[in-house]
Amino acid sequence: MNAKKLQILPRICYTDAMIITSQGNQFLKLQVGDLVVAVNPISKDSTLKTSRFGADICLVSINHPDFNGTEQVALGGKQPLVIHGPGEYEIREVFIRGLPSHSSYAQTKGGLMNTIYRFIFDGINICVLGALDTASLPAETKEDLGEIDILFLPIGGDGTLSPAEAYKLAVSLEPKLIIPLGYDAPGAVKDALKIFLKEAGESVTAVDKLTLKRKDLDGKEGDVAVLACQQ
Repeated sequence: MNAKKLQILPRICYTDAMIITSQGNQFLKLQVGDLVVAVNPISKDSTLKTSRFGADICLVSINHPDFNGTEQVALGGKQPLVIHGPGEYEIREVFIRGLPSHSSYAQTKGGLMNTIYRFIFDGINICVLGALDTASLPAETKEDLGEIDILFLPIGGDGTLSPAEAYKLAVSLEPKLIIPLGYDAPGAVKDALKIFLKEAGESVTAVDKLTLKRKDLDGKEGDVAVLACQQ
């Protein structure tokens, strides 16, 4: 089911913390209460291992089997509203903006349109860079992204940002929390995560999930968190 621009559904009262888990590559599950957002689900047609759960909203950055498995997040009575391109949307008080960019993911001939997503979920400003392949964003795009609380970014190379490029861009965007993705996919730079953490000057242990509220981000300035894959 495709999302319509500025579609407004019943009001949600958030009382629970946000729970964030990784399903591998750039496949994410973000949940507050019974509201679930899926990001870049891995298709059953991908060579990557995938998983299934029900989502209310699904964001797709590029049209590639490693990112467009919307069928994997339709389960248990949930049929997600799917967003797969630039635009502005409001779905169950989740405000979403998609911004156009470019990807050369998996060295795809001619490249692919990549959508960067900025969305506000439970009062937290989240940015997902998707399969972005350049560390130089136009000034207009940076302005549109605004203040970022949590930044998800690719660090594995193979047509996306290299570890060094990823950290350089992360610093320029000034997020409170940085979460690297894509370092576990085939074709990724060897030791991509290790290289990224060295660039960041961080020693971080991967966690199965992040559970946080808006207040938990207070005082953070470019901190790094690593999510272990839940498959």
